[in-house]
Amino acid sequence: MDLTRREIRGVSVVEVYGKLIGDPENAKVFHEFFKSFIDDEPKDVVIDLEDTPWANSVGIGMLIGVYTSLKKTRRNLVLANPGDRIRDILSVTRLSLIFRSFDSVDDAVDYLLMSARRESFGNYADNIARRYMH
Repeated sequence: MDLTRREIRGVSVVEVYGKLIGDPENAKVFHEFFKSFIDDEPKDVVIDLEDTPWANSVGIGMLIGVYTSLKKTRRNLVLANPGDRIRDILSVTRLSLIFRSFDSVDDAVDYLLMSARRESFGNYADNIARRYMH
């Protein structure tokens, strides 16, 4: 398994190459890779699984770990290009309710940017409402 990261319009996009299989070495590489930037950069993340044909339960657990780390800091994680096998795993385990999946990286980035705008507007509207609700 290899991992690369790039940025698209302020969103971190991580590309996973190879099977997402959680043996001890892969789990360590995966954890260290995400830790290297999650702590320092306040960005939402897209994990692109286009070149990832398969994941085992430990690999899915690694995704859950990244999701949890990001949620603690009010950031989002979505998946792009999951293949049928990974979609099936997410569906059977009902993790598809947690992991939003998109058919392209661009769609995933657009979703995250729209979510950020909605949240910003919601916070703005809440602040205005509080001013006048006293």
